[in-house]
Amino acid sequence: MNPGPTWHCPTNTGVGSDRVSLLHGEGGRGSRDFLRQQIAARFPQINATFADAVHLPNVPGRLAFTTDSFVVSPLFFPGGDIGKLAIIGTANDLAVSGAKPRWLSLSLIIEEGFSIKVLEQVLDSIATTAEWVGVQVVTGDTKVVPVGCADGLFINTSGIGECIPGFVSNANTLVPGDALLVSGPIAQHGLAVLATRERFQMHSPLVSDCGSLWPAVQTLIDAQIPCKALRDATRGGIAAVLHEWATDCGHSLCVEQNQFPMTAEVRGLSELLGIDPLFVANEGTMLVAVPEVYVEPALTALRSVPISQNAARVGRVEPKSIVPVSVRRTLSRPVPLDEPMGALLPRIC
Repeated sequence: MNPGPTWHCPTNTGVGSDRVSLLHGEGGRGSRDFLRQQIAARFPQINATFADAVHLPNVPGRLAFTTDSFVVSPLFFPGGDIGKLAIIGTANDLAVSGAKPRWLSLSLIIEEGFSIKVLEQVLDSIATTAEWVGVQVVTGDTKVVPVGCADGLFINTSGIGECIPGFVSNANTLVPGDALLVSGPIAQHGLAVLATRERFQMHSPLVSDCGSLWPAVQTLIDAQIPCKALRDATRGGIAAVLHEWATDCGHSLCVEQNQFPMTAEVRGLSELLGIDPLFVANEGTMLVAVPEVYVEPALTALRSVPISQNAARVGRVEPKSIVPVSVRRTLSRPVPLDEPMGALLPRIC
């Protein structure tokens, strides 16, 4: 069945102009031409009728639904851009919920005067990433706002995924003795964006880990690993996820900092700036909680796919204490790991 994708019309195209204008948000023939040239040409699932709603095909079982907005600054960074990030971020939220990403909406908020060439680069990145991830962009919207009302380009994506039967991920089920795993090196995304934004001159540049987590989740499902909890460690990083899980399960969590995979670039910049990598955002790294007896099978499964080839065990669930989350940073006793209280690095996604 053809899903019959849709797109809400923005405006006049301003043919011949190299900048987005307010006319691109006023409707009419120009807007239809703009959508056909810039949107429908890149997303084959978008049809030319621009109806007000998309009709999706029937799927067996339950569906998962999520939404996210992206305001990253700068728009381009090593390893990605706002377009790639918009697809990856929403698809990963579905993946760690045990749902195979299927369909996405794409809404653009564009500032007047934004470069058409840059917009085309972002749209090309969105199309390429969606094809790579295996999702269809089937509906969306475009708005143009006056100069000063948006920082160039903001993106919202909503996603629908097909839930995998029998897969349950709920931090409420964690009990003392369960093991905590991480799928790959931490803190790459947040520090890559920071280094680009502040124009740090580095011998070896930081590269974001922006990537699809579905292959890692799928390999755990195929290996029949009973994952008790999964979470992509985005804003607030590993520390935020650990505190959320501790609250949900009512137990304490303890991790070993020297067990976390970390690139030399991340380690060096973190030490230079006095930033704790456990608080830095990731866009292709997740925490996984499994029963102790499944640690080795889980690590073997994760290491079989590129996105999680450096997976490692990093901690465990312990009986409840006065400290919800602790970290052992050296050979000394564990110390409390504070919960993030605000944005350590704003606008990293």
